[in-house]
Amino acid sequence: MKTLKKEADEGLLIEAAQKDPARFAELYQNNFERVYAYIVRRVENRAETEDLTSEVFHHALANLKRFEWRGLPFAAWLLRIAANLISDRWQRTGREPIGDEPERIELAHVSPVEIEEVERRATLFRLVEALPVEQRRVVVLRFVEQKSIKEVAREIRKSEGAVKQLQFRALTTLRTRMEGANA
Repeated sequence: MKTLKKEADEGLLIEAAQKDPARFAELYQNNFERVYAYIVRRVENRAETEDLTSEVFHHALANLKRFEWRGLPFAAWLLRIAANLISDRWQRTGREPIGDEPERIELAHVSPVEIEEVERRATLFRLVEALPVEQRRVVVLRFVEQKSIKEVAREIRKSEGAVKQLQFRALTTLRTRMEGANA
């Protein structure tokens, strides 16, 4: 029942944004983390991820009038746009895709499993943002920027033991909140 209401609400948001592009902001807010999570997993470069995420939403807004509601989540359309933009960028730069990314995906090929994984990552991004400042900084430095405990300690001017404690607290909090979000 909750899913049907969510789909109906999303359908109404899309219709409203198609009539008045100023209403696109809510669709953007509802889907930003999903798109970002999808892209970051594939390009593994923060600046490029941010650029591509921005391009996805610019493209979506520019083409919103042509979007047809088919009962699939709006995020599926956005992820298709993202996959195509990533593919285009790889072709322009001559780079190989990371992992097993298909060259282009069609809307029907965005699997429920992939959407679920993107949702999980988006939830994790939101939860990291909600951490206390020092814990969030340690998590970002350790797991996004992949710095060692020693490098993090030097950067935040704390002992290695303090960094380990901040990391432990952050991961414990994230684990508890992820379990709560999935319940």
